[in-house]
Amino acid sequence: MNGVVLLSYVRTIQESGKPAGGAAYEGAQVRYRPVMLTALVASLGFIPMALSHGMGAEVQRPLATVVIGGLITSTTLTLLVLPTVYAWVFRAKE
Repeated sequence: MNGVVLLSYVRTIQESGKPAGGAAYEGAQVRYRPVMLTALVASLGFIPMALSHGMGAEVQRPLATVVIGGLITSTTLTLLVLPTVYAWVFRAKE
C-alpha cells in the first residue's frame, strides 16, 4: 500500500508538469513521513510477538521476525528503488 500511496502522489506531481525524475524525487521526499510511520507502527505492533517467551512463542516469534524484516525491506524498496525505477521508465517515455 505504501508504494501505491507514493506512486499516486508522484503521478499527481507529474501531471502538473514536472518531469518524471523531479516528480519521483519530490514524491519520495514528501511521502517519506507517511511511509515511514505506517511501517513503524506495523513493526512496533509485532515487537511483543517477537520477544514473547510464553505458550505459542515457538510459532509467534519466527512469524513476527519475518514480518518485521519484510516491513523493513519493503519500506526501503518503496522509498529508494520504486522512485528510481519510476524515473527511469517514464524518463525513457518522455
